[in-house]
Amino acid sequence: MTELVIEEKKYVLLPEVEYQELQKKAAMNWKPEKTFSVSEAREYSKKRINEWAAEK
Repeated sequence: MTELVIEEKKYVLLPEVEYQELQKKAAMNWKPEKTFSVSEAREYSKKRINEWAAEK
């Protein structure tokens, strides 16, 4: 790992293999948002539209 300072900003250079390992680790910690089924999505949409309409 090599550190560089360019215009008072610090940068780190990593070998590609280490970078890919870091990406894999980060991907494993990422939790995607829940996806709805079609019926759940329709129900959720109607609920949100009714909330929006009530505000107006």
